Amino acid sequence: MARNDLQGSLDLLVLKTLSQKGEMHGYGIVQHIQKASDELLSVEEGSLYPALHRMELSGWIGSEWKVTDTNREAKFYRLTAAGQKELQKAEKSFEQLVKGIRAVLRYA
Repeated sequence: MARNDLQGSLDLLVLKTLSQKGEMHGYGIVQHIQKASDELLSVEEGSLYPALHRMELSGWIGSEWKVTDTNREAKFYRLTAAGQKELQKAEKSFEQLVKGIRAVLRYA
């Protein structure tokens, strides 16, 4: 894999979240991942925001400052066309990884 598994997994989770839910701020992304995973996954802000910044620099996501429902300013992120392409590649790569792990687990 080109990226380490943890970073690649976080990218996949964020890109998929934005694909499913549309434009969201960072806290909303964290909450969605936690809820969608039945509380099994937790994303720390210290990991999320550097990943969002990196994905923005890569052109996978765009952002805009807006006011939230609670009247606070927050940066809202959205998936770009390049991000959609990256999401498709990441999903395929993840499926291959899972397939390989399953094969090893069955090998015993």
